[in-house]
This record gives sequence, structure tokens and C-alpha cells, in this order.
Amino acid sequence: MDFNKIKEMGLEYAEKGRNAALDLAEKGRTQAKIVNAQSKLYKAQRQLGALVYSLAKGNEENQPLVDKYIEMIANIEQELSDLKASLEPDTVIETTFEDTEEAADGTADAAAEPAEEKPEDDKAKTCPQCGAPVSDDALFCNKCGAQL
Repeated sequence: MDFNKIKEMGLEYAEKGRNAALDLAEKGRTQAKIVNAQSKLYKAQRQLGALVYSLAKGNEENQPLVDKYIEMIANIEQELSDLKASLEPDTVIETTFEDTEEAADGTADAAAEPAEEKPEDDKAKTCPQCGAPVSDDALFCNKCGAQL
């Protein structure tokens, strides 16, 4: 064999390897986005349930706020669907409830984005619109419905 032919084949295989590595890295980033979206979905569903429970317990209604949560959940589900569709069917890693819960708590060590550290004195969070106390992980105010 000719040296130029060997060199050409080597460059061709190197390019194929590079492309495969880039493809794998992109799939890994997409998987990380899927895990993140699943944890957002779990958190939003949990908050919607807590909101509905607190409203029912207090014999109150706040349908616009409930509708905001339902719309947000639908958007997250659509994002998840789009991300999963962008991968080949056999590459999607399904997470269990425990995996999603760990990701939501920031304790998962697999491809999750680092959790932001919050100061300890930030425990008494209030709504910027009405001043009502809200939990640290709330997405909307339970009193006025403002997005936090």
C-alpha cells in the first residue's frame, strides 16, 4: 500500500471518530436536558397538587393560578416530548421517580446541572407583588398568582 493511501484512510477514520464523539456528546447534553426537564415537571406537578390541596382546605378558589400551573406543566411536557423525539428511540434513558426526586433535590450526580446555592437567610421569601409569604421553591404566589 502507498503511504498517501494509508494517510488518507487514517484521516478518514479520524474524522469518523470525531463525528461519532461529537454526536455522543450532543446526545449526552440532550439526556441532561431531559433529566432537568423531568425534575422541573415533577416539581411543578408537586406544587400544583399542594396548591389545589391548600385551596380546597381553605374552601378557596383561584382558577387562574391553577390554570397557570397546568399551562406550565403542559409546556414542560411538550419540551420533554421534543427532547425525546430528537434522540433515537433506543438512546432515551427513562428515569424512575427516585431519580427524578434526587434531581429535583439536587442530589443526583448524573449529568444534572449544578444546583444554585442560596443564602441561609433567604428562608422567608415573599411575593414581590403582594408581599405574601411563599415557599422557596414556589413558581407562583398562592395569594395573587404572580410569577416568582
